[in-house]
Amino acid sequence: MSTAYLAGFALSFSLILAIGAQNAFVLRQGLRRAHVGAVVAVCCLSEAVLIFAGVAGFGALAARAPWAIEAMRWAGAAFLVAYGLRSLRAALTTTEALVANGTAEQSLRAALATTVVLTWANPHVYLDTVGLIGAVAATHGADRWAFGTGALSASVVFFMLLGFGARVLAPLFARPTAWRVLDIVVGATMLALAAKLALGG
Repeated sequence: MSTAYLAGFALSFSLILAIGAQNAFVLRQGLRRAHVGAVVAVCCLSEAVLIFAGVAGFGALAARAPWAIEAMRWAGAAFLVAYGLRSLRAALTTTEALVANGTAEQSLRAALATTVVLTWANPHVYLDTVGLIGAVAATHGADRWAFGTGALSASVVFFMLLGFGARVLAPLFARPTAWRVLDIVVGATMLALAAKLALGG
């Protein structure tokens, strides 16, 4: 298993851990055991398209304009700092536990439509996958595809755990404290990755 693959896995897993509308929806579907497989599949396929579009695009950019990669490295570091601080702030302000909203049965079509909207209408998904992951992948040169594969693997593992493991996690995440701890871990990881990226690691 290459260093680039592991780096991609670590960055993607850290990014996707951040609590957001998409993750909340997948978790709620898992808690309800409603169309979990289909919802997870849409999330994973979307991640594959976005991640490899970023890897391919930044690979071409690196060959034509090396200075742009340097600029993106610093932009990526700044983005990670902002993301990390946001997570740490959330840890201090979270007051409510994440719970499943309602018990009404949702059709497969409605569940898939919701998943698509929460994934593709979220501007952060482009910053994370196409932008940040693509930029960092470009710094790995010929190993950028291994980096992208690692990033996608992390997304697949995360969505599988979130969707199908929701029932196991339900008692834990019924308490706001669990979300605070998760936000602290995410925030610290983001800041560490920002420092590594800024130092050229």
